[in-house]
Amino acid sequence: MNLKEALANLESLGNEKRRAFNIKNGAGKTRQFGVAMGDLRALAKKIKTDHALALELWKTGNIDAQLLAILLMKPTSLSAAELDKMVRAARFAWVADWFNAYIVKEQPPADKESLRIKWMEDEDGWAARAGWNLTASKINKGDIDGLNLPALLDRVETEMPTAPPEAQWTMNAVLANIGIHNAKLRKRAIAIGERLGIYRDYPCSKGCTSPFAPIWINEMVKRQK
Repeated sequence: MNLKEALANLESLGNEKRRAFNIKNGAGKTRQFGVAMGDLRALAKKIKTDHALALELWKTGNIDAQLLAILLMKPTSLSAAELDKMVRAARFAWVADWFNAYIVKEQPPADKESLRIKWMEDEDGWAARAGWNLTASKINKGDIDGLNLPALLDRVETEMPTAPPEAQWTMNAVLANIGIHNAKLRKRAIAIGERLGIYRDYPCSKGCTSPFAPIWINEMVKRQK
């Protein structure tokens, strides 16, 4: 399947309800067709891995095309420079998070670590989102060698209130994961979350855990018992 055919398939699968849903969840004026996730996965299964097509789809800047691209890419075929450029090109949270989960996290450990450190210091909100996301993942997996957890809490406490919204989300994940997995720092993590109040009033569907760090931490700790 070529680019023109792939885009035509995506357009045929789009619907207004999904477009409205994406806009409500931060898509803004970003180009999109409004394709349901299940339909994207079915189309990707039909096309199969096609790295060249994936790169063409990504360059369109269309949300659905980029999500499909992620499902078609060969993660290890991307250079560090390409990864860096693509992380900054994501302008919708689901595209960014799929790219981090399916592509960035599949990189060789040394490459991934160097990118994590670089992105953690970046002023670009989407790059920072990726860096903090990788850090949260390391803490969640217990891979904390080389991580200064108290210093990370210091950064969250001072930087999170003025960080771009896209970076706040994964900074909050670092805060919560430290509180969940480190009993000695749990009280401080909860206190930081309470003081900052970020996501305190975040709307949650029934049965979902609030992203407000104190609630998130206490709920996950309770489940560990």
